[in-house]
Amino acid sequence: MDAPASPLPDRHRQSFGDAREAAEFALMLERFEKGEIGADDYRQYRLSRGVYGQRQDGVHMVRAKVPAGVLSAAQLRVLADCATSFSRGYGHVTTRQNFQFHFVKPADLPPFLAALAGCGLTTREACSHTVRNVVACAEAGVCAKADVDVTGYAEAIARHFLRGPLGSGLPRKFKINLSGCAADCARGAMQDIGVLAHVREGRRVFRVLAGGGTATFARAAVVLEEHLPPEQLLAACEAVLRVFNAEGDRGNLQKARLKWVVHRLGPEAFRAAYRRELEAVLAAGGRPFAVDDADEEPPRHPRHAPAADPLPARFLAWRDAQVREQRQTGFLSATVFLRLGDISASQLGAVADLCERHGDGTARTTVGQNLLLRWVADEQLYPLWLGLDAHGLGEAHAERVSDVTSCPGAETCRIAVTASRGVAQLVGDHLRQIDADSGAAAQADIKVSGCPNGCGQHHVATIGLQGAVRKVGGKLAPQYQLSIGGGVDERGAVFGRVVARVPVRRVPQAIDRLLDHYAATRHADESPRAFFQRLDPAAAARLIEDLTVLTEENAAPEDFVDVGSSVAFQVVTLDGECSQ
Repeated sequence: MDAPASPLPDRHRQSFGDAREAAEFALMLERFEKGEIGADDYRQYRLSRGVYGQRQDGVHMVRAKVPAGVLSAAQLRVLADCATSFSRGYGHVTTRQNFQFHFVKPADLPPFLAALAGCGLTTREACSHTVRNVVACAEAGVCAKADVDVTGYAEAIARHFLRGPLGSGLPRKFKINLSGCAADCARGAMQDIGVLAHVREGRRVFRVLAGGGTATFARAAVVLEEHLPPEQLLAACEAVLRVFNAEGDRGNLQKARLKWVVHRLGPEAFRAAYRRELEAVLAAGGRPFAVDDADEEPPRHPRHAPAADPLPARFLAWRDAQVREQRQTGFLSATVFLRLGDISASQLGAVADLCERHGDGTARTTVGQNLLLRWVADEQLYPLWLGLDAHGLGEAHAERVSDVTSCPGAETCRIAVTASRGVAQLVGDHLRQIDADSGAAAQADIKVSGCPNGCGQHHVATIGLQGAVRKVGGKLAPQYQLSIGGGVDERGAVFGRVVARVPVRRVPQAIDRLLDHYAATRHADESPRAFFQRLDPAAAARLIEDLTVLTEENAAPEDFVDVGSSVAFQVVTLDGECSQ
């Protein structure tokens, strides 16, 4: 199949792609199919090129890196073409601002990679033991609460490690997130490196954290630097990676992440090792780089006549829920709700047209699995919404309680226990049906993972759900371990505390009770996160205790069937490539 047309990105951004890699991939695939290289060697190769195996044989997931989440209209159109030509007609936004496509056939991998490279994107080092996509707050540069635009710094870090000696071959995967203020909107405190920008004495500086992580051993990152000057940022990141590369446990993948190095050495010894490596990098000349710190130029569009009154109630609800004023007077940013992070090819094309017509010609993926359209002039907002709504993207649910985050789960993931997307849809639909997004708990967040690895980030959710299983009368039933009070903010990462294990079909009811308890007993102006962080887990458990009891006598047939399935539940875990 021919690759879709792949125009280069606009806005003068240097390409992250390399067309030679698609040809190299085609050669490696051919050698593998001829038996010239073994399955293990080929698997390691394709993983380093962002190609995962799926639960289903003979198809793959392709992960496109999107540094800082920035996508031009031209790139959005290429992603739309790829979704149609090579996948199942839609793509998926992840919590690391990547775009993923599933059910890609082996023969379609080379033209898929070529199309991405042609528009300036890459899959290189999107999987395996590599520096993964570098994440940045989607509102960087326009947020009224942030003094520093970290977009350019995130892109500089991505370029520094991409295809470099420390970009791959690490003891384990490595994640870097940047935020433009102390609120840590990009959630750096739970990553291998978190960078929080601020202004000190009139100069931009960075607070640098390292060694955070979730899964079965959740750990908040420790502080390495409070006021790092910008010219040392790349050197500092490289120093952390040097320590990790030398000290990471390559013999035990379960304890190979950087957080285990910090745990084993202790924070002070880890800081000392980092300091030695940083001094060595600086003594060798450092890692100079240039970032254009100039403010973005506002787009210029034909002015629209004021929208006629009365404006539709659905638009007003969307405006109130999804639109924020930028720090640039007269401009707005609008979040586009993607149900479970999914967006169809036709919707991608529509967003490309709309961001050119009403914004700055770009969209940004968010850590909440949505899209952000920026630089929308006041008079452009209603026409923008009309265009979004015409393509099913005008709903007012993004970043609200019904906007449930989920990993892919057992739908495609080889190691998932439960179908996390199924319960996420079940909960989201239920909360939208009862209009929870306009209630007291609208700002709560719910996140779901299909296994303990926590790809859905359930550890840092107001209410987190982790897939599990129980046996009742000789039959297996899917359930979720429910936790409360997680989050990331200016205090760092706070991990949820386990409350109970709830059979999957009862999860919406359990969440209802917890949210109702919040609405009825919270302090004045107390946020859901603050409430659930102070709520005693035992008290929360008592609220839902009856829902946790599943016996042969009270079980219904559907209790033994996962959401979205029609057959008896069983645990089928395969060789997990996310640990390869």
